[in-house]
Amino acid sequence: MSAIRVGVITVSDTASVDAAADRSGPTIQEIVRQRGHGCVRSTILPDDEQQIRETVKNWCNDVENTVDWIISTGGTGFGVRDRTPEAIAPLLEREAAGIVHLLLAESLKRTPLAALSRPVAGTVGNTLVVTLPGSVKAVKENLEALFANGFIEHAIDLIKGGTGKQVHAAMGSGHGGAPHHHHHHHHHHDHHVPQPRSILSHDPSLPVYARHRVSPYSQISLEDALNMIVNEIQPLRVVSLPVTPALAGNVLGEDVYAPQNVPSSKTTSVDGYALRSSDPPGTYRVLTSRTHALTDVLPEGSIFRINTGGPLPAGTDTVIMVEDTELLSTAKDANGQDAEEKEVKTLVQVPPNDNIREPGSDVHKGDLVLQRGEVLTSLGGEVGTLTFVGRKEVKVHRKPVIAILSTGNELLDLQSPNPLPSDGWGGIWDTNRPSLRAALEGMGYNVVDLGIVADDINAHVKAIKQGLDSADLLLTTGGTSMGASDLLKPVVERQFGGTIHFGRVSMKPGKPTTFASIPTAQGEHERKFMFALPGNPASALVTFYVFVIPALRKLGGWPSERCHLPRVRVKLGDAMRLDSRVEFHRVIVKAGEEGLRATSTGGQRSSRVASLSGANGLVQLPTKREGGPDRLESGSYANAVIIGELQM
Repeated sequence: MSAIRVGVITVSDTASVDAAADRSGPTIQEIVRQRGHGCVRSTILPDDEQQIRETVKNWCNDVENTVDWIISTGGTGFGVRDRTPEAIAPLLEREAAGIVHLLLAESLKRTPLAALSRPVAGTVGNTLVVTLPGSVKAVKENLEALFANGFIEHAIDLIKGGTGKQVHAAMGSGHGGAPHHHHHHHHHHDHHVPQPRSILSHDPSLPVYARHRVSPYSQISLEDALNMIVNEIQPLRVVSLPVTPALAGNVLGEDVYAPQNVPSSKTTSVDGYALRSSDPPGTYRVLTSRTHALTDVLPEGSIFRINTGGPLPAGTDTVIMVEDTELLSTAKDANGQDAEEKEVKTLVQVPPNDNIREPGSDVHKGDLVLQRGEVLTSLGGEVGTLTFVGRKEVKVHRKPVIAILSTGNELLDLQSPNPLPSDGWGGIWDTNRPSLRAALEGMGYNVVDLGIVADDINAHVKAIKQGLDSADLLLTTGGTSMGASDLLKPVVERQFGGTIHFGRVSMKPGKPTTFASIPTAQGEHERKFMFALPGNPASALVTFYVFVIPALRKLGGWPSERCHLPRVRVKLGDAMRLDSRVEFHRVIVKAGEEGLRATSTGGQRSSRVASLSGANGLVQLPTKREGGPDRLESGSYANAVIIGELQM
């Protein structure tokens, strides 16, 4: 059967205020993923009966973003606020007493206190709903029982109208139950992850006529796709790097405290002369760092020339500005030319500590100057701050390395074209690799260019292996749709035992966008992620900005609220047609007296990369509703994703 679409609801007053307190929800999601299924929805709710009931009801009734199995965790005990069973029980159309018995029996094996748990289970429409306790330990035990021997797959198959034959066959052949992990004890301790339970892609070894005519991948919503990416991906490890301009784009992995006072001693805030506050206006001999040591007390009748930021010599306590002095005489060089100030007349008497910065007046030793999770931008402020306080090294999340490739026998590399077989057609230039590489390197990422890969299984396997060995994330274009030579999904599933987390998204352009993970011994989290973007150039760039950038930022340790590109409200300068899918219309956003205004870049065909030339924004158009307008008129307001610098 196909992968189960799971929704997870954490019920907790505490976690609803502080999501970091939720441990059971992420545990459920990880177990579901390990079993080859996908978590398409997740939320945290307080122990509020009405909110719980409405959320379950809405998820079960959403025909566009269907959920096969809703798992709740928390609120099933006898606490005063435990109301999860009361919230869900009235919704159940067919109660599943057997599942309840299974959960209690499994928990009672571990502790008699499990008798205080009040689970409920049953169906709402074609969705199975199961309530689990709130503890991580109980969640793991209950899910182990539900997944044993293909039980839950069999139940979901029957609820959705299936016969259960496929699950029975798997159980009969000994392939049911928990996945088996085979450990081969070589020197590198390779970890071989099992093949996924279900493979949806077509078998490329079969004749062309046997390919799918309807995509086997569910078309999920844009919101679910974005949530799945952020939920699946975890940041790369923290490393120590030297404080140089190359840090731009990294995220701090530690709090940074000032190791010393800045300035470390008294310094001047102006250009002028250091002297004593008791020195009256008059004529003084000029000393400099070349004629007087800072540690020596300044002689009577002298002043010390000093530049902004410079330290004061011993015996001085104030600084007179150069504007408050007059030059009286100069010292001559060997040629009789003026070479240096000799005598200066001070015009005013300066009070103590005038034009002086005290030690620690900018930063005190021990002050928190930058916080863990802050992004070190290319604007220079953060790198400058690290240098300012004297940090030579700092801990940061490692920035991901990206491997890119294009697929298709019809593609030619503009810089080194290999002519296609003479059949009267010259092929097309590979636009996607140069455009994506320009975007990635412009953001400071290192890119491994794997070139153009032929529509051949062996070529795909070789390129993907190379990408897994050399990069943290694979980015491919083409080969994601329904063509007989579209091989990426089959290769990921059949050759690498990978998981297709989603293979279609309800958006325009970019419907066949694919997000997958591949098990690997080289990855920091035992798997690496892959985006297979559509081959049409505009589609590839739009989906790059919408999906890939959040993934790269999550890998790089960016705070969750900053993983997505900024969205702003804009006034439309042109009418824009609506579609049954969410559409990203390429626009030029300009800032004016009336706010932000977005004008279309012209034709929006997915193959027309020129629609992104000059574009600095993507207007996110809502879906066309039955009986509603078929377009947004000029002057209307809409949300836009900002992908480049705003224009004036």
